[in-house]
Amino acid sequence: MAEALTTQEELAVEEFLVELRNREQRGVVLVTQSTAVKFLMARKFDVSRAIDLFQAYKNTRIKEGIYNINPDEEPLRSELLSGKFTVLPRRDAKGAALALFTARLHRPELTTHKSVLQAIIYQLDKAIESIQTQRDGLVFIYDMTNSSYGNFDYELCVKILNLLKGAFPARLKCVFIVSSPLWFRAPFAVLRLFVREKLRERVCTVKAPELACHIPTESLPEHLGGSSPYSHVAWIQSCVNSSPAVPQRDGEGGDCMGNLLRSYSLEQNPPPGEEPSVHMPEPGGMTVKELVQHVKRRRKKGIYQEYEEIRKEPPCGTFHHSKKPHNQIKNRYSDVLCLDQSRVKLSALQDDDDDDETSSSDYINASFMDGYRRSNAYIATQGPLPKTFADFWRMVWEQRVLIIVMTTRVVERGRVKCGQYWPLEAGRSEDHAPFLVRNVRIEMFQDFKISHLEICNGETGERREVAHYLYMSWPDFGVPKSATAMLDFRAQVKQHQEAAFRAVRAEWAGPSGGPPVVVHCSAGIGRTGTFCTLDICLSRLEDIGTVDVKQTVRRMRTQRAFSIQTWDQYYFCYTAVIEYAQRRGLLAPVEWSDTDPETDSE
Repeated sequence: MAEALTTQEELAVEEFLVELRNREQRGVVLVTQSTAVKFLMARKFDVSRAIDLFQAYKNTRIKEGIYNINPDEEPLRSELLSGKFTVLPRRDAKGAALALFTARLHRPELTTHKSVLQAIIYQLDKAIESIQTQRDGLVFIYDMTNSSYGNFDYELCVKILNLLKGAFPARLKCVFIVSSPLWFRAPFAVLRLFVREKLRERVCTVKAPELACHIPTESLPEHLGGSSPYSHVAWIQSCVNSSPAVPQRDGEGGDCMGNLLRSYSLEQNPPPGEEPSVHMPEPGGMTVKELVQHVKRRRKKGIYQEYEEIRKEPPCGTFHHSKKPHNQIKNRYSDVLCLDQSRVKLSALQDDDDDDETSSSDYINASFMDGYRRSNAYIATQGPLPKTFADFWRMVWEQRVLIIVMTTRVVERGRVKCGQYWPLEAGRSEDHAPFLVRNVRIEMFQDFKISHLEICNGETGERREVAHYLYMSWPDFGVPKSATAMLDFRAQVKQHQEAAFRAVRAEWAGPSGGPPVVVHCSAGIGRTGTFCTLDICLSRLEDIGTVDVKQTVRRMRTQRAFSIQTWDQYYFCYTAVIEYAQRRGLLAPVEWSDTDPETDSE
């Protein structure tokens, strides 16, 4: 409920609105009464100063191109979800709101000043919906803890301070620069020159533990010496749940929060009953530049040792179902088994024994694996055996799969790597009772081909479309020299999956990201793990600007044991991310002098 205004304040609001109307052509009223109150309160209801503040605010947004803000569109959406700027849940001792900018999360090479300022204005506009914040002001914390020179953006710092010091309707009480490294001291001295003399006295540098001398510890996150649980997720949710309007002009743009609320709720906080992904955005990881330095510093031998650390970790789970005698014959390789907790469980056939201890019809060597921000994004499985073809198509049907990704050829180096489980030629059909699989048409590309399949359920008569992607450019030995073909392949698969899901969204009742993509090679751990690792890492890079190959693989192996079968596959994930960054213009070409021999891999 809005705080009641005095008679004098109400007169000031009317005067403010009249003055704006007189200044604008055609007598258009630019702001509502509530917005007028914000600007007036920021200047203690001095109408002349409030008008000047409004004009500065308007001019800053026009100059920086910060208008028509839509939080559901990129790149603003990613900026909001990155958490680099947030408003903390508690206040300082005098009631001022605490705005936190986390420098280590800022990647100048991956974003623009416009996007960052849009996100800041969007959230500050929400913060000053609070009457208390309008009355008691705002404290800005520029947190440089664990940041590097690569995170620093001098021009952006100037723009943020210029915005806060005199172009935003909130009183800036103090600016804290926290844990500034030595290289920042010189630019900071110059930075102070941009700050008005009055504010200059309120800008101070402190070490993280010293911040508690100025702000109550219960208001600060732990890494700044406080005891408050810090989560930008809660703040973003509060923004979207209350649907603030953040237009260039009041009323323009309206409530554009609905889609963001839905998509953010689905990705960050899954609906009841849906488990969150093991791959979520989080602090840490490496920027692409840090990734290059990591690979150059450790070289292939060091990356191999990193993989060895992961490989030596015992599986975190059991394999009871895969080891049952009646299920062992369904495993292509006796040492590649499914973890019980993540295995895909087929619907038991009617003529099967109901006792779970002796049941076999619900077993297939396949595991659910999470993607980036998506639970059950993939089903990692072995190349089907002739005796499991019917089980494979039953799984595809029951999980409503839209895309199958196959990263091995049927025969390689004279060895059968996978059964021919789908009709090879267009127009051909194969019966895998109760499913009839027909190859409708084939599209050929340089490195892969797509077979458009139609699956007909003989028991119900229902028909569905499934796209079968066969990647043909994986060499017989080792891994590809270049990731170009794999990157193009991944992009094509993602685009097709998104389009196919849009067509069936109304019928889908599973996890919010849509049906899983079936990914398989021969064993379902080597190339399969490589493809999924690359997809997860690049999705995270696109979202928050960092990657963590090691943690991604470790977490993947908790769902599909032994994923990433050899060290050269692991090394390929690093170089593929770097190649992707070069293609996107995020990195200059990288010279490699490391020529360690490669190993054979699946």
